[in-house]
Amino acid sequence: MTKILITAAGSYGDVAPYTGLGARLRTAGHEVALATHDSYAALVRAAGLEFRRLPADPRTRHAATADTRDTRDTAQPERPSGPGGNRDLMRQAAAFIKELGSGLADAAREDTGLLLLSATTAPLGHHLAEARGIPFLDLPLVPGAPTGDFAPVVSGGRSLGRWGNRAAGRLSLRIIDRLYADATRELRARLGLPPATARTVRRRAEAAGRPVLHGFSEVLVPRPTDWRPGLDVVGNWWPWHAPDAQLPPVVEDFLAAGPPPVFIGFGSMAGGEGERLSTLVAAALRRAKVRGILQSGWAGLSAGHASADADLLTIGEVPHALLFPRMAAVVHHCGAGTAAAGVRAGVPTVPVPVTADQPFWAARLASLGVATAPIPFKELSGDRAVARLSQALTQATAAPARRGHARTAAHRLATEDGAAEVLKAVAHLTQTEHPAT
Repeated sequence: MTKILITAAGSYGDVAPYTGLGARLRTAGHEVALATHDSYAALVRAAGLEFRRLPADPRTRHAATADTRDTRDTAQPERPSGPGGNRDLMRQAAAFIKELGSGLADAAREDTGLLLLSATTAPLGHHLAEARGIPFLDLPLVPGAPTGDFAPVVSGGRSLGRWGNRAAGRLSLRIIDRLYADATRELRARLGLPPATARTVRRRAEAAGRPVLHGFSEVLVPRPTDWRPGLDVVGNWWPWHAPDAQLPPVVEDFLAAGPPPVFIGFGSMAGGEGERLSTLVAAALRRAKVRGILQSGWAGLSAGHASADADLLTIGEVPHALLFPRMAAVVHHCGAGTAAAGVRAGVPTVPVPVTADQPFWAARLASLGVATAPIPFKELSGDRAVARLSQALTQATAAPARRGHARTAAHRLATEDGAAEVLKAVAHLTQTEHPAT
C-alpha cells in the first residue's frame, strides 16, 4: 500500500478524470488523496478519496468576475483583445500559478509516497518531488511534448508542417516556462532548493527520460511517431460516479416523452452569456425540429430564457456517461473530457470550441467522422448564427454515416483501460524508486 497524492487544478474537466483514476487506485489497495479546489471537494469525497485543498479556485474567481460584468457585452472577458490582451492573459495565468504553488507545498505531507501530477500541477510538483525525494508520475490529459505530427494543442488545430509543428511546440514550452517562472522561484526558495529556472527543471526531467502517461485515447490522437520512449498514450480516465447512479427522474421523464433529444452545454466556458445562448439554442433546435437538454454550466443556460413553446429541459451536473448515450447528438465546447465522453457514448458531436485546446479536439472529432465541421464559439452571434447551428444539428442527427462512425469509434474506445495502465506504472515506480521497508 502506497500513500498517493494526486494533484489537479483548473476547471471541472481538468479535475474530474482524476477522481475515477483515484478510485481505481484506492480499490487496488492504495491510500489516495486528491489535492484540488474547494469546488470539487464533494466529488473527491464521494469517490472515496481524501480531499486536500488547493487555492486559486477558478469557479470562485469566475463568480467574482461575473458579479461585476456587464452581461450585455458578449465579448469573452477571458480573452482580452488588442496589443495588451496576451500580456493581460499571461499576467492572470502567472498569478493563478503563483498562488497554486504555495498551496501545493502545503498539500504534500511527510508520509506521501508518490505524487501523480496533472499538466497544470506538474511544473510545480517536480520541485516538490526534488525537495522531498518523492517519486512522481506526470499524467496529462492533453499532448504537450513537441511533435512533427501536429501543432501544439493551443495553436488552433491547424498543422504547420512537420518542421513548423515542432518549432511551435518548442515555443509553446518556453511560454509555459515563463508562466511558471515566478512560482518556480518562490517555491524553490520555500522548499530550500537552490535556484533553478522552470526551463532548467523541465529539461532535467526530459533528459532523465521519465515516463509520462497521457490520459486520452489513440482513437482520437495516435501516439506521435517522433516522441521519445516513455511518452505513452494509455487511454482516458473517466470521472467517478456511483455504480448505482441513475439519471434524475425529471430527466428520465423528459426522455420518455419524445424522441432522443440533443445535449447542449459549454462547461466552464461562456460565463455570463446564458440568456443570449439559451435563446439562440432554442431557436436552432426548433428550426431543426429536435428536442434539447441544456446543461446550465458556467454560462447559465436555461430553458427559462427561451420561449415557452421550446421543447427544452435544463439540468445541472449529470454524469455524461449516463446521459450522452441517450442523446441524438451532443453540442459542446470540446474540452478534452467532454469530447472523449461523446465518442465513448457513440453519438455524433456538434463542436463549438471556445479557446485553449478545444479547437484541437474539435478538429480531431471532425477528422474522425464523428462530428460536424466545428462552429467556433465566436461565430455563434450575428444574423446567421441560428441558421448555422440548426444546419449542424440536422447534419448531426440525420446522417446515418456519422452515427455509424461514432459507434465504431465507441467500440474501439471500449477496449481501452487507461486506469489499468496507470496502476501498472504505479506498481513499477513504487517497487523501483520507493521500495517498502
